[in-house]
Amino acid sequence: MTHPVDVHVGKRIRQRRWLTGMTQQQLAEHVGIKFQQIQKYETGANRVSASRLWDIADALEVPVSFFFEGIEAEEAAEASGKVPADLMGDKEALDLVRSYYSIPENQRRRLFELARVLSDVA
Repeated sequence: MTHPVDVHVGKRIRQRRWLTGMTQQQLAEHVGIKFQQIQKYETGANRVSASRLWDIADALEVPVSFFFEGIEAEEAAEASGKVPADLMGDKEALDLVRSYYSIPENQRRRLFELARVLSDVA
């Protein structure tokens, strides 16, 4: 049975990898393992050792603490049912965020205001 912390760490690995545009294969090569192992880490099927997490953090250019951020908030969101617990674990949401930040800032601000108005109307 998978431990919730292992699942959370795996989601954070996947999230950061997607945000950087890195494939499982590329991350695996940086760390010196096979991509299947990255798959197992990302699903929480395999627990990530401390030294391996250190190497993954280095490859993804984040501190090790990044992988544990939000674990309390995720539990609270799941309990309240107000916000999807794994919103940033969704590939479509991450692609949307990546695309959003590739838009020039002045156009991005207008798009943000449009989205806010549309959400108020809905």
